[in-house]
Amino acid sequence: MNRPGALLLTCCSVAASACAQEKVNAGAQVLADFQKRVAEYVKVHKMARAEVHGLKPTDSPEAIERHERKLAHEIRESRHGAQAGDIFTPPIAEEFRRLIGEIMSGPDAGKIRASLRSAAPVSLPVLNVNDPYPAGVALQSTPPSLLMNLPQLPPELDYRVVGRTLILRDVEANLIVDSIPNAIP
Repeated sequence: MNRPGALLLTCCSVAASACAQEKVNAGAQVLADFQKRVAEYVKVHKMARAEVHGLKPTDSPEAIERHERKLAHEIRESRHGAQAGDIFTPPIAEEFRRLIGEIMSGPDAGKIRASLRSAAPVSLPVLNVNDPYPAGVALQSTPPSLLMNLPQLPPELDYRVVGRTLILRDVEANLIVDSIPNAIP
């Protein structure tokens, strides 16, 4: 190969490598922003929980539901202006869709789709931030192979799939914290 051709090939290789590195760094920054927003929400959750006091071990569904409602109320009061996209900002939602798209086009895609189809059909009219997850609607489990591609959450939160929407849910308060419509291709 002549020297100008080798130089051109080297330059193209360096440019492609730099472009790939920028993409990885941008994704990492977006996910770091997500983790920061989740940590801020957990602080709100913990402050609300301190106001409500913990639930003592009980078999009473009424006591559990009462605790859940009180905690949800305190969280809503602290997040009275919360709206969709506060945690799943547009760049974060885009990165989640990319991560979900990767796994949904990979070797486990068939298993994930089968798992989502086999679960109780879940269809909700509207999912609003700060609303409780509707009573009487089954909490569809999220396939583990899908979860492995998403950022890990603290124990106060979980991911749920409702139709094609990914929900971020407060476990103890049974509260919708945020959601990404059309997250599941």
